[in-house]
Amino acid sequence: MKTQKVWFVTGTSKGFGLEITKAVLASGDKVIATVRSKVAELTSKFNNNPDLLVVTMDTTIESQVKEAVQQGVAHFGKIDVVVNNAGYGIVTAIEEATDEETRKQYDTNVFGLLNVTRAVLPYLRKQRSGHIINISSLFGFDAIPGWALYGSTKFAVEGISKGLAAELEPFNIKVTAVEPGLFTTDFLSKESYAIADNAIDDYADTTVGQMRAHSGSLHGKQPGDPVKLAKVIVELADTKEPPLQLPLGTDAIQTYRTSAENTAKSVEKWLALSTSTDHVVKEA
Repeated sequence: MKTQKVWFVTGTSKGFGLEITKAVLASGDKVIATVRSKVAELTSKFNNNPDLLVVTMDTTIESQVKEAVQQGVAHFGKIDVVVNNAGYGIVTAIEEATDEETRKQYDTNVFGLLNVTRAVLPYLRKQRSGHIINISSLFGFDAIPGWALYGSTKFAVEGISKGLAAELEPFNIKVTAVEPGLFTTDFLSKESYAIADNAIDDYADTTVGQMRAHSGSLHGKQPGDPVKLAKVIVELADTKEPPLQLPLGTDAIQTYRTSAENTAKSVEKWLALSTSTDHVVKEA
């Protein structure tokens, strides 16, 4: 018989977060679902399911995060699986993004994830179990002009996930970074990504300009099925030895392979120069 788990999922009003919440409840588990607003709307969408607790939380406000985690534990008694899903993207050349825009991107995608992680870990360490699933991106494997700033936050998520996995192994807490490709969520709708205010004309005829002009046109045409992704996340949480990294989608796999191949070729090409910096060991 399956042991009922309690999930803590961020960013559940739409997209991956909403689909994951649906899949988790369908599997028989319980969900603490966080949203920045419209708690009643999400609760009613699931017909007041007793296995669902919807709480108001902005991942960038640490006090709200701590309160949401405490509410969840008080309500269901524990947390077993954490899905750091909340995030958004900005289309911009790195030069174009203002300090404010850059910090907002990192506050949500990186520091918000860290706020949640710090808040849940005391509970996971105490019970000596748990699984943290960080939603990264295929952009966490390679830089794409126009999406490079967003991608840099996902590179950070990759590094944080690897570090956490090593640090939390003694406590039997698993960590997985999931790298989705492009999926038919609202991510590329005009309401879900931002465009930098400071567009520099010189970038207009480059890939950055093309991304700025046409990213929205991909909305609804992405190859990935978010319902299938949500089912994979549920399956992942039931895996005894989950992977540290899990690309999802053919495009994510291709991005990983291309990046890894290019890195390997570059390292080999410059190997002599790279190794020339070692101290010369004199023979006795």
